[in-house]
Amino acid sequence: MYKREPHEIDSVRLSVVRDPGTQRSTSNEAFQNAHRTCLAKFTCLDEEREGASADMASSEVGTLAQLNGVSAAECFSGIEVKSYRVSRGPYSVNTGRLGQNDSDYPEMAKEAVLKALHDAKLQHTDIKQACVGYVYGDSTCGQRALYLVGMTGMPIYNVNNNCSTGSTALFVAKQIIESGNADCVLALGFEKMERGSLSAKFLDRTNPLDRHVETMADIAGFTNSPVAAQIFGNAGAEHMAKYGTKPEHMAKIAYKNHKHSVNNPYSQFQDEYTLEQILSSPQIFGPLTKLQCCPTSDGSAAAILASEDFVHLHGLESQAVEIVGMEMATDLPSTFSDNSCMKVAGYDMTKTAAERLFRKSNYKPQDVDVVELHDCFSANELITYEALGLCEPGKAGEFIDSGNNTYGGSVVVNPSGGLISKGHPLGATGLAQCAELSWQLRGLADKRQVAGAQLALQHNIGLGGAVVVALYKLGFPHAHARK
Repeated sequence: MYKREPHEIDSVRLSVVRDPGTQRSTSNEAFQNAHRTCLAKFTCLDEEREGASADMASSEVGTLAQLNGVSAAECFSGIEVKSYRVSRGPYSVNTGRLGQNDSDYPEMAKEAVLKALHDAKLQHTDIKQACVGYVYGDSTCGQRALYLVGMTGMPIYNVNNNCSTGSTALFVAKQIIESGNADCVLALGFEKMERGSLSAKFLDRTNPLDRHVETMADIAGFTNSPVAAQIFGNAGAEHMAKYGTKPEHMAKIAYKNHKHSVNNPYSQFQDEYTLEQILSSPQIFGPLTKLQCCPTSDGSAAAILASEDFVHLHGLESQAVEIVGMEMATDLPSTFSDNSCMKVAGYDMTKTAAERLFRKSNYKPQDVDVVELHDCFSANELITYEALGLCEPGKAGEFIDSGNNTYGGSVVVNPSGGLISKGHPLGATGLAQCAELSWQLRGLADKRQVAGAQLALQHNIGLGGAVVVALYKLGFPHAHARK
């Protein structure tokens, strides 16, 4: 079987009629025709890297990462209802592509759920409802996965929100707790991904990203590079043109995230690179090189949410992490009307959700100690610093140069290594981010521990589009300190 080298790229080749002088589509009709037939090769990831050794035993594949428990706070009908993260489970990343040794999604999901239950000291019968996220799979995959754990007849909701699917499952589970309809809810995410650039599955109907791609093409043209790389690469190029940011700033983000991954035993890749190596790796699109792009991954993650009464009843105060707030936003009219590739890539979605989150929680971005941010490409991390309020608009370059995005700075962004190193199984990513932040708050992050971390911020985005941002803190700090 052909073995790929680490970081090898599967490029998407789109046959679009272009003017040779401008590299732009000669007509919108030509672009649409090519778009509808060739976006069969579109994926939010576009890249595949194989970093794990091929002799990794299948029993080891499912233990590459773990996930911590969940929480939320909101008043409902005059009664304060809180839900807390109380569990820890795995974020299994199968990077070896081991043929017959590959785990399928039911087995990955089962491992995640069983380890979450073990950490929370609960039985599967304690779970009243479940929200299951995945992007690539037939209907009711959630049921098929959970039936391996136990069949109780509970409601199971299958959710799909592109790359923000994992956090969407968490968001829905949180709302169920807050509504009072259940006191213990499972959030599960998994993905079994195809090798290389993934294919659209339904070619006889409108692709949900057609307006995003057409808008980007109208602004910046369209090439045969991977589509997602074009969307985020053009966003980075727009930031460069508008604010004077350099390609080196995006490369520095990748350098930071690869460096962080060295201390994360659960990361798909644990390789450190020099800035020169990152800049000189093959160009994918615009300012983006190969080492600034996330890989495809297989994986699963699970979290158990519970009400405050449930936490007290089961004595889980010492490990409960509270979701201080969680907000979801979708595309605004500006995505398509403002002639901005940054907004096509979700800048306004993130800004809207973040402003709402901080306003409701009475915290400020400057209060945050640690962030897990959706770095599908380094350019997205750069523009998201500003959208989240971690720095002022146009100041991302200075924020990066100052070192304020890593250890010793004002906030540590992606201590896990981010998607660029940790991997990106779409349905599990949002829950894996939640895991890292919970570890940080509970002081369980070992060599990557952010000293004194008390407030954590999550950002998970999917084109098409949806973004989820959340704030976490310890639910019962005194109980945690006593333990």
